[in-house]
Amino acid sequence: MKLSTIMMAAALVAASSSLVLAQDAPAAGGRGAACREDAAKFCADKKGPDRRACMEANMSKLSAGCKAVMAARAGK
Repeated sequence: MKLSTIMMAAALVAASSSLVLAQDAPAAGGRGAACREDAAKFCADKKGPDRRACMEANMSKLSAGCKAVMAARAGK
């Protein structure tokens, strides 16, 4: 196997691991670290259920990672 193929595979594994860890941070208000910036950007003046409703209302504007966390939480 070529060294470049091995390096690419290692980079993909590292990137995937980072995404998984960023999405699974329950200390960040239940949305995880993936939504922290989006919540501050779109719903900074909201708290609790109002913030959740605001995030859902702005779903099309949210980052891909935050959308994934929101979808996963909605499915539970």
